[in-house]
Amino acid sequence: MRSGHALLWATLSCASLLALLLAGAAMAAEEAPASPHQTIANDARLAGDRARTRFIADLSKKVEVSVFALGDPYRVIVDLPEVSFQMPPGLGTERRGLVTGYRFGLFAPGKSRIVIDVSGPFLVDKAFVLEPRPDQPARLVVDLVPTDRATFLAKLREAGAKSHASEASAPQADPPAKPPNAKPVVVLDPGHGGVDPGTSSASGTTEKDVVLAFAKTLKQRLEAKGQYDVYLTRDDDTFLALRERVEFAQEKGANLFVSIHADYFPKQTADATGATVYTLSEQASDDEAKELAAKENFSDAIAGVDLPRDSDEVVANILIDLAQRETQNRSLIFARSIVGGMSAADLHTKSLKSAGFRVLKAPDVPSVLLELGFLSNPDDEKRLTSDTWRGTMADKVAAAIDGYFAKRVARMPF
Repeated sequence: MRSGHALLWATLSCASLLALLLAGAAMAAEEAPASPHQTIANDARLAGDRARTRFIADLSKKVEVSVFALGDPYRVIVDLPEVSFQMPPGLGTERRGLVTGYRFGLFAPGKSRIVIDVSGPFLVDKAFVLEPRPDQPARLVVDLVPTDRATFLAKLREAGAKSHASEASAPQADPPAKPPNAKPVVVLDPGHGGVDPGTSSASGTTEKDVVLAFAKTLKQRLEAKGQYDVYLTRDDDTFLALRERVEFAQEKGANLFVSIHADYFPKQTADATGATVYTLSEQASDDEAKELAAKENFSDAIAGVDLPRDSDEVVANILIDLAQRETQNRSLIFARSIVGGMSAADLHTKSLKSAGFRVLKAPDVPSVLLELGFLSNPDDEKRLTSDTWRGTMADKVAAAIDGYFAKRVARMPF
């Protein structure tokens, strides 16, 4: 590492662990107790000002970490082995110097991630680990200093930051061949997870938890019928990038993809209630759908994944236009089936909505996004956390799936 304003833009390995939280006290409270051999992160803090901002995390023992930067939005990413976050409530919301917030969570099996949000272009001036001593724990220190955007981008290129374009050009896996008597494949996609908690209620109920619980219930209902092969994109508190969710559905040869979420209206009254069904379109059906799509499409950035470039969006739109016309028709048929099977009391609106959700962009898989309710509404929150309500709603969605495939089989194999 160079002295002075040396830059850590490439992966940096050092002995330590880091942990933080973005208003996710509930995440820490719900985490299972750490095993005697598991690394624990139990405190973190910020120091300094806009001229130099220091992030410090207290650790129970040394682990290897990697540190790198991302832009648009500006973030510092710290990757580390899976750890137990036992942080005081409220960490992650502090704003100091260049840092506007930070969060943590499971990023992949056996891998945790810390994301530090930065207000503008910056350099990682120093990143080092202090050895534990009898009177203090191991500590990870990251120092940030401001710079201009041109320097930030130049250093990013110099470090060989991962190119999203190269990921986008990776060959797509062909869906598995199916025997003539194969069951329809249904992929359920609980949104968010791990380092990305999604939205949360005033009492701390997180979107990632309620949608995972519902997806598991729906999977049980569908499997009990014996008519489908059902898969979850995630079955624990793990983060998945939007692209990975789409690829998972394609790899499983999905005949239907249901992305499951819960909404929040911070700027509107708490009266907003009930489920809403969305499909994919290049033009949003209304401002509410447009705002929701923008929020959901930002999930990758929340978890420290580099966002797609504009050129990739152009390619995606071409694929939608050329390859997805029949798929979109099927998606609409299924969306209507869900809405038709619910009462007015179940729904926020009986009108179907649409917008450019990235998670619905598999050109060959009929897909819908189901917002189960509003965590901003206390009554909806009670329903979303109720086993009884989940079972009733899962039965209705399962019946819609039955109806969709019954129509498909009547016309042609699914």
